Amino acid sequence: MNSEAEKFAGVDGAKGAWVVASIDGTTLTWTGCSSVAEVLERTRDHARVGVDMPLSLPESGYRVSELEAKQFLGTARSSIFHTPVVDVLAAESYPEACAVSRQLTGKAISKQTWHILPSVKAWRDADFDRNRYVEVHPECSFRAMSPTTEFSSKKTGRGVGQRLAALQRWSRQIELADLPSGPAVDDFLDAAAAAWSARRLHLGEHRVFGTDDPSDRIVA
Repeated sequence: MNSEAEKFAGVDGAKGAWVVASIDGTTLTWTGCSSVAEVLERTRDHARVGVDMPLSLPESGYRVSELEAKQFLGTARSSIFHTPVVDVLAAESYPEACAVSRQLTGKAISKQTWHILPSVKAWRDADFDRNRYVEVHPECSFRAMSPTTEFSSKKTGRGVGQRLAALQRWSRQIELADLPSGPAVDDFLDAAAAAWSARRLHLGEHRVFGTDDPSDRIVA
């Protein structure tokens, strides 16, 4: 398998839009997309695509993949919030969503989860190859990329520097000067980490949380 001849991508949400990081050989570039449909069109010629968004939803309780990923992250486990049960997607208000979640899991959903539900639904409604497009959690990717680094918050300068240093061990041609306007720096770095995990999956070097099939899987 010649990975140098393949392209890989990572996708991260950014204020209602999407950032796509594409790796072609050793060159990493970023593109902004306004919809999931545009992301799919942009990445249709990529061998694997990592997506930082839940691509499977439980009917009740919590996904095994998230529980295993939290254990892997240890003290950084709070960066993973639990995916809501599928019935929450039909809720028309935050209180209704919380009521549905409490009935099926015993707990309400967070406001953060409520605000990303449109993005979760957009991916759920999209038509894509669920073996080629895989769910990734960037913090798990960065931990796998640099196991000895104690990462600071990605919202801090130190955290950005640590993540950039980890990425540069993989792709030295990272150019931040020409980033598309709008998304925050950490959105771009998370997308790049997702691309790293997508490439690892293609090479069979990845780590799986949950199952080997798309029913409940996070890849790092």
